[in-house]
Amino acid sequence: MFPSISPAQEIGLAVLLVAALVWVVGLGHMLWDSRFHRPEPVPCEPLPMIPAQRGSTGHPMESVQLTEAEEQAFAGLIRTIPLH
Repeated sequence: MFPSISPAQEIGLAVLLVAALVWVVGLGHMLWDSRFHRPEPVPCEPLPMIPAQRGSTGHPMESVQLTEAEEQAFAGLIRTIPLH
């Protein structure tokens, strides 16, 4: 076919061209099918493992009573956070 390349290179080039052609045809087929066959959207179902919130008050185990010194230290910490 080409006088300047070896027969092994010609076979490799032919395999590469066939693979590229198969890829282009497959890609075109995939895009053509997705154009007309859109899957129906599945309604979202709530996860069964996550419990629903009970309200604005949390569980008693989720709150901690702070001492006066801890409240003051926390308030001082909050004042050091920049608001801008």
